[in-house]
Amino acid sequence: MSNAGILVTGAAGFIGRSLVAALAADAAAQPVIAFDLRDVPLPERLPGVTYIAGDIRDPVLADHMQQHRPRCVVHLASVVAAGGDEQRDFEIDVKGTENVLRACLAADVAHLVVTSSGAAYGYHADNPVPLRESDALRGNEDFAYARHKRLVEELLADWRVKHPALRQTVFRPCTVLGPGTANQITAMFQRPLVLGLTGTTTPFSLVADSDVVAALVRAACGGPAGVFNLAGDGTLSLAQIAGKLGKPYLAIPPALLKGVLWLLNRLGLTKLGPQHVKFIQYRPVLDNALLKRGFGYVPLLDADAVFERYRKAKQA
Repeated sequence: MSNAGILVTGAAGFIGRSLVAALAADAAAQPVIAFDLRDVPLPERLPGVTYIAGDIRDPVLADHMQQHRPRCVVHLASVVAAGGDEQRDFEIDVKGTENVLRACLAADVAHLVVTSSGAAYGYHADNPVPLRESDALRGNEDFAYARHKRLVEELLADWRVKHPALRQTVFRPCTVLGPGTANQITAMFQRPLVLGLTGTTTPFSLVADSDVVAALVRAACGGPAGVFNLAGDGTLSLAQIAGKLGKPYLAIPPALLKGVLWLLNRLGLTKLGPQHVKFIQYRPVLDNALLKRGFGYVPLLDADAVFERYRKAKQA
């Protein structure tokens, strides 16, 4: 029996739900298998989609893959927000990805599509601007999210050498923003004033959730292999974002913010610590030329349009 269809991990997440819906509507993608730790309620399930509740860390994943034998696996499952348990986060992000790779190999999956992150480059003062796919991955050791993304990419690179028959398409998205996005980034925009740091413009590379989904569909339905930054054109600084929101902008010294986070962390009021200041201080700015010419996808929305779409939805 030849492999057919697409299995999506993290299928109940922010991007996963939209991707499953897009694939379910695409005849080239059939059948679609939606795999997630969360069980999708019956009223929310789409016709023609097989839903499986499971953990990507569980060896049983290989049994599911061998039963359904997808030709492509889109691996979205990961920890986006720090959960407070770094060992658990590591097991999900890194060990979970390793389990997905082994399951793909056992089921003769032909193509693996993975969402990594621009965070894999790390948050460093000397990062090239913009960052290209050939630049070094330096995900910070003291920032679990960036470290895990780097480790995942190192794992994927090792598998590309050892198992070349499993084609890989790896995306490194920048900040993904949609009309209903709510996360630690958008929390910065919801405060009475927008807080930034002195000594940096804090440029944000932005990409629309709809562009992420469109690129994933293209990849899963026969798109080219390779590693690609996933970003819209242009950037927006926090000062520009404040202006668009009609809010005051206040830039404070990084040392002051580190002290505040240290205190709040000690008091148990935040999971963030001083090491997370670099998350705002040294934003990775991603080049998207290879996405356009090598992968063949041109994002429909630039950074300004992505933010305006988000702003209008929030103010509606």
